[in-house]
Amino acid sequence: MASVFVYHVVGDLTVGKPELVEFHESETVESAIRAIGESPEGSIPIWKKRSHVGIENSEMRQQRFVGILSSFDIVAFLAKSQCLEDQDKALKIPVSEVVVPNNSLLRLVDPATRLIDALDMMKQGVKRLLVPKSVAWKGMSKRFSVIYYGKWLKNNDSPSNSSNNLPPNLNWSPSTSGTVIRDKYCCLSREDVLRFIIGCLGALAPLPLTSIVALGAINADYSYIESSTPAIAATKKLPQDPSAVAVTENTPDGQCKILGEISACKLWKCDYLAAAWALANLSAGQFVMGVEDNVSSRSLPEFSVDSPTGNSDLVNGSRKPRKFSSRSIGFFSNSGSHSFGSRSMYRGRSAPLTCKLTSSLAAVLAQMLSHRATHVWVTEDENDEVLVGVVGYTDILAAVTKSPTAMIPVNRSTEGFGNEIQC
Repeated sequence: MASVFVYHVVGDLTVGKPELVEFHESETVESAIRAIGESPEGSIPIWKKRSHVGIENSEMRQQRFVGILSSFDIVAFLAKSQCLEDQDKALKIPVSEVVVPNNSLLRLVDPATRLIDALDMMKQGVKRLLVPKSVAWKGMSKRFSVIYYGKWLKNNDSPSNSSNNLPPNLNWSPSTSGTVIRDKYCCLSREDVLRFIIGCLGALAPLPLTSIVALGAINADYSYIESSTPAIAATKKLPQDPSAVAVTENTPDGQCKILGEISACKLWKCDYLAAAWALANLSAGQFVMGVEDNVSSRSLPEFSVDSPTGNSDLVNGSRKPRKFSSRSIGFFSNSGSHSFGSRSMYRGRSAPLTCKLTSSLAAVLAQMLSHRATHVWVTEDENDEVLVGVVGYTDILAAVTKSPTAMIPVNRSTEGFGNEIQC
């Protein structure tokens, strides 16, 4: 197993994490927009309210989790015809009507859970780890020996095999976590795990300098629509991991060029109402490449928006009408050019984040974390516009845990303890 992941535990990643504040399914879409804008992950877990007063066990807590709501989900909802007809009413709708229920996206785990087991959960689709706060936790793991939960770790154990030896529900116990603070939790995302990994790249050498194509980290099964297709087609079947749809254009020689993307990352801090209108009325190419303020088109209306993000256009107590443009969404148009034949590097937030086939794992990690992105689109080495795949959180987690270069044997001494290797 990778030493970094075996000898560290989930509690090591919780230092400095704020206490979880639940966002309930009865809250409005307007409140959710504010919460997502303030969230470092660009999405929020949704919970049912507690039905009783008193101590809540881990199973009850897990069952109250509904799903995860992203900016893409909200924009897709607001782009529906009935929502566009009455935007004020749409903003007051409870998020229970918007969020896609999926209880498996979050797992409640003990702070002493090995990081390798947490990674295995995330590779299986878990996006958040709910960790109880502990008075005794000091922010550094006690190094593991070859005995874990009373089980001997064998040299040939893989992450998936080792997790099968563990209790099926990794709930906390006083012997592993110290004194638990009742009802105090923090939430770890996959981005938190990646930030830990990038801080331990030296311990994973030579893996970080290996290309993503050599590691098999490129996912060729991505969602895309052509630029001439109505942008609303991106919402017909919302992709979940990553929550992104590439906007492409076919070239005469049959290649697929990427122009932009419609994704939760790009819509994170946008004007949601303007983005919803654009999604419903523009083509995918217009949505990502930009529409100028001075375009003379009957399809670009004047409309009033009291932005739920706090950037209101109130003038003398009434909302100020304004002309739609891509700047309303938060994107920047392409210098007056509406040709989709070439991608401009100066398109601001609408430009897709890309890397090459031969880009190293470390470089892709740095891109994702510096841009707060959940994925990076992969292009050919010879042509940085020809799309070949995407690299997301799950792909990176799978690459760093399955590679033989990241694995070490567990040495048993006569006292029954393994070597302790720190990152």
